[in-house]
Amino acid sequence: MAERITDKDPAVKLAKKRLSVLELARELGSVSKACKQAGMDRTSFYEWKRRFQTHGLEGLKDLPPVHKSHPQTTPDATVQRVLALAMEQPTRGCNFLSALLAKEGVSVSFVTVQNILARHGLGSRYERLLALEKKALDREIELTPEQVKAVEQANPQFRERHVESSRPGELLCQDTFYVGQFKGVGKVYLHSVVDSFGSYAFGVLGTSKQPEWAVSVLYNDALPFYKEKGLAVAAVLTDNGREFCGKETQHPYELFLAMSDIEHRRTRVKTPRTNGFVERFHRTVLDEFFRVQLRTTLYESVEQLQVDLDAWLLFYNEERPHLGYRNMGRCPIETVCLFLEGKGDQIIASFTEASARQEG
Repeated sequence: MAERITDKDPAVKLAKKRLSVLELARELGSVSKACKQAGMDRTSFYEWKRRFQTHGLEGLKDLPPVHKSHPQTTPDATVQRVLALAMEQPTRGCNFLSALLAKEGVSVSFVTVQNILARHGLGSRYERLLALEKKALDREIELTPEQVKAVEQANPQFRERHVESSRPGELLCQDTFYVGQFKGVGKVYLHSVVDSFGSYAFGVLGTSKQPEWAVSVLYNDALPFYKEKGLAVAAVLTDNGREFCGKETQHPYELFLAMSDIEHRRTRVKTPRTNGFVERFHRTVLDEFFRVQLRTTLYESVEQLQVDLDAWLLFYNEERPHLGYRNMGRCPIETVCLFLEGKGDQIIASFTEASARQEG
């Protein structure tokens, strides 16, 4: 015997209340007036009207809530398999992973695969490669030759094989980065120097791209650091900008390098990526320092910004882990200290092994 439904049923009372609004609109000849009197918006009115025309009074009742364990929820085992495949094939997209699962007898749409990856921070190719490299550095997994090749190809430092050095100070990479236009100050530039052995970095802010600023970061910061460590600076790699290049007998930067007995190497014309170490540093300092600080602090002078930059450089060199092939998760200062302790061969050996895996 069917259960008797009375007006005391809350669902029936609510349905009749909505029906009364529909009837009121018919009596008044105006949906707007009926909605205004009943406190209902027009969108809801037309939705309830459509449901009443289709299902009668039952259509004016609220639908039952969806249970938490929805039958369409992807099983946990399938989710774990998607994540495992994403690590095995980090350069492949959701369509390819969906096809792989289909071969295993698991039907998952590419949209679902992408949603699973995005929820676990693996939505993009870069994120997957970064997660893979982190697992390798944490000794959680051992990378296959294919995975090593994919990680190294995504790392700008691996692509610039010609920029190599066997010790700190053997080759410094220098460039100039435009920071922006500051009110009351003018244009501000970052003059950077990065060691190609361990990515140890120096930076000075200036208001122009004049050669004197390029000299200052070497004379005041870089050379004293290597002198204190008992290391000689052998060469500096720059692009062909006017702050670095000119007549050797007249140009301030060229004269300074000659007087300091430092070889000046230049990148190929119109090939800025050949100075990949400093280019990568500029991307890091832009993302992690300038974009953060300039959103929260109003700087009135270059000196004020330089103070905060110096603090960030200390963090970059001595606290922030680097995932490049020289550092392998160490801070740049740790790589320098390892060399001074006589462990430079180990650092170079690890790079040589990674290079051989990629070429193989």
